[in-house]
Amino acid sequence: MSASLGVLRRLAAAAPATAAGERCEMCSDTIGAHQHVVDLEGRQLMCVCRSCYLLFTDPAATLRYRAVPDRCRDFPEVVVDPAEWNALEIPVGLAFFFRNSMLDRTVAVYPGPAGATESELPLQHWQAILDRHPQLATVADDVEALLIRMPEHGGAGGCVLVPIDACYEFVGRMRTLWRGFDGGQDARRYIDEFFATVTDRAAGGRP
Repeated sequence: MSASLGVLRRLAAAAPATAAGERCEMCSDTIGAHQHVVDLEGRQLMCVCRSCYLLFTDPAATLRYRAVPDRCRDFPEVVVDPAEWNALEIPVGLAFFFRNSMLDRTVAVYPGPAGATESELPLQHWQAILDRHPQLATVADDVEALLIRMPEHGGAGGCVLVPIDACYEFVGRMRTLWRGFDGGQDARRYIDEFFATVTDRAAGGRP
C-alpha cells in the first residue's frame, strides 16, 4: 500500500500494525488490533483494545462511547449539483458530513492548509439533499460520515460512506499535501486514490 493510501490502512488489513508498547486508552492493556471508539461527550477518538471496543458495538445502546465500524460504501447515484453545494456555504469542493447526536445536528468538516475546519450547515439545505437521496439515511450517527467531492477542473465527483476516524486521518493527510488555493496536484492525486480505494472496497463487498 502506498503512503498516500495510509489513511485506509486500518480498513485494508484484518490486524493493522500497532506501535510497540501502545496501550488501550480505557483499560491500559497492550493494544493488539488497533481500533477506535468515539467519546461522545469529549468529541474525540480513543484508541482501544479489541475487548473494550466490543463493549460499545451495540448501536441501540445509550452509552457515552460508540465503536467506530470498519464498513465503507459507495453511492455513485448520489449527485449534488453546484447550486445545492453553494447553498451549504462550504468554500471548497470537498467535505465530510456526520450527525453529532449530542448536538442533534449535522456537522460539515472540510480540509484546507490549516487542517480540518468545522462548519454548521444551513439545516434546511442539507435536509433537502437527504430528502432527495433517502439511501444516505444508513449513515450511523457519530461514527460514520459521508465524504462528498464535487467535480472540479474536469475531475470526477463522488459520494462515499467511510468511518469517522478515516475521515479525520484523510483531512490530516490533506493538510500536509495542500499547496496554493485549491490544494495542488499532490492533494488532488491523493483524493483520486482515496476515492478509488473506497470504491474498490465497496464493490468487493467488504464492509
